[in-house]
Amino acid sequence: MSLDKFNIIESTLREGEQFVGANFTTEQKIRIAHALDGFGVEYIELTSPLASPQSNTDAKIIADLGLKARVLTHIRCNQEDAAVALDTGVDGLDVVIGTSSYLRQFSHGKSIDQIIDLAADVLGYIRAQAPHIELRFSTEDSFRSDEADLFRVYLAVDRLGVVNRLGIADTVGIATPMQVYRLINTLRHMTRADIEFHGHNDSGCAVANAFAALEAGATHIDTSVLGIGERNGITPLGGFVARMYTHNRELVKNKYRLDRLRRLDEMVAEMVGVAVPFNNYITGVTAFTHKAGIHAKAILNNPETYEALNPRDFGLTRYISIAHKLTGWNAVKDRADQLGVVLSDDEVKAVTAHIKALADIKPIDLEDVDELLHRWADRGNGTAEKG
Repeated sequence: MSLDKFNIIESTLREGEQFVGANFTTEQKIRIAHALDGFGVEYIELTSPLASPQSNTDAKIIADLGLKARVLTHIRCNQEDAAVALDTGVDGLDVVIGTSSYLRQFSHGKSIDQIIDLAADVLGYIRAQAPHIELRFSTEDSFRSDEADLFRVYLAVDRLGVVNRLGIADTVGIATPMQVYRLINTLRHMTRADIEFHGHNDSGCAVANAFAALEAGATHIDTSVLGIGERNGITPLGGFVARMYTHNRELVKNKYRLDRLRRLDEMVAEMVGVAVPFNNYITGVTAFTHKAGIHAKAILNNPETYEALNPRDFGLTRYISIAHKLTGWNAVKDRADQLGVVLSDDEVKAVTAHIKALADIKPIDLEDVDELLHRWADRGNGTAEKG
């Protein structure tokens, strides 16, 4: 199992560039690369240098930044792509070819036997040209591929002894955690190389599938900031970090600079023209907001009662919402203490009843609550009219 020993392949600068709103400039790519490196991801994956002249130039620039993270680029399975990619100076090549009947018929048009022969030629060529480069071979649309075909390809590639990793891709986001576990666990027992999982989020399972992949023996997980990518994107960096944090908090705190996640999310969101979703993992505006009175009471006594994630570990704070009809008197009392307003428990309960009554009539906000607290305090001091 790889739950306590895993690597993030951060693909905002490859998969993320396929997001409809992404059109990163060279300067933006450099900013993202530095930010990801500062956060502590182990790998940064770049768009193929074959995509455009600027993509080629940018790959060379980022490969030369001197980052701690290893820089990879993603290419089709052919020698021409490989030759161009090797010239960029990246640390590794991620080679991919489709194996599903859809992609074999409507994309590259090759049979399984032809895929195996092509992979042997291309991967052998890369290893001969760059003996120390990190090399991954992945099938595309793995979960719509015939399993017998899939394992024929993987076993043939593994026998070559030239790749560091084998990749499995849920390209259209249809896999379930159980399917991911079964496929990767089988591959783990059949081959020797590390295993990388790339999961799309079309049906909402990307984070769960990534975790299941690690449970089954995968060693590397692809992510992107905010999960941006083709269609609904892939496993979001923040969501994957949240999932792994709940499994082993200290490990994740030691591996990554969690306090940098919020700025990373906000920066990429601004670049691609979207807002950070209100319910985004960790950094959404409501991620650490508590409303119900019973929740607020427990949170005030011990935050872990309703928080699996400690906001302080991410440089954030929790917020207890009290301006509504669901509020509880313990939360109102805590607000009074924050304001330095001295009220008895009975008075706080009376204020709470007043807040609930107002909230039943109209929307109220924190200023309304604060005004009520001050008014009740003034009553007790004899400085305001009663009634």
